[in-house]
Amino acid sequence: MAEAAPQTEGNEARRRAMLQAAAELISERGYGDTRIADVAKRAGTSSGLVIYYFGTRDRLLVDALRFSEESYYDAASRLLDEQRDFRRRLSMLVEWSCVPELPGEVHGSWGLWLDLWSTALRHPEVREARVELDSRWRDLVERIVREGQESGDVRADVGTRRFALSFTVVLDGLSTQVALDDPEITSDLAHDIAMEYAEHELGLAKGPRRLKPRKR
Repeated sequence: MAEAAPQTEGNEARRRAMLQAAAELISERGYGDTRIADVAKRAGTSSGLVIYYFGTRDRLLVDALRFSEESYYDAASRLLDEQRDFRRRLSMLVEWSCVPELPGEVHGSWGLWLDLWSTALRHPEVREARVELDSRWRDLVERIVREGQESGDVRADVGTRRFALSFTVVLDGLSTQVALDDPEITSDLAHDIAMEYAEHELGLAKGPRRLKPRKR
């Protein structure tokens, strides 16, 4: 693997430009159809410099996803800290997962996750990054539920880690269907399904739904 570039202000700016280009291209074309040369061209640099910074295409995929997630987690933590109503905080987590795209996100960024999951099946480096990134997502959910217990909104006997594991699986499945434009799983329906699951598991009172029941 190429030696890591020294961390200077100029180098970091170049590195971020390459990550932005990689994130956009992988989202647009898919990992399999994105070449180092394509990333270099969009970033306005050379293939050799991209390889110098990242070493392998797998590492570029991993770092591009980390790059796209940085702004998400920074914004999520800030907004969740500003909102103290537990149900609203939970709904925000669902909204951020089950809408096609959020302001400020890399366009089509769900494609990065789909490529990461599929590539992780056969590439150890990507598999390790998948574990790290999914763990961070579960940690965020667990923190919100634990704080809900402290405020008295969630039953004390709820296993916070077990809920975080199951709830993120539900959200990932629903989000994948929304990202793939499934005609039945709209973002509103995905939100309702996820909130119904959370209400049942956490012992919450039933809240408002985004979709009205169909008349028979």
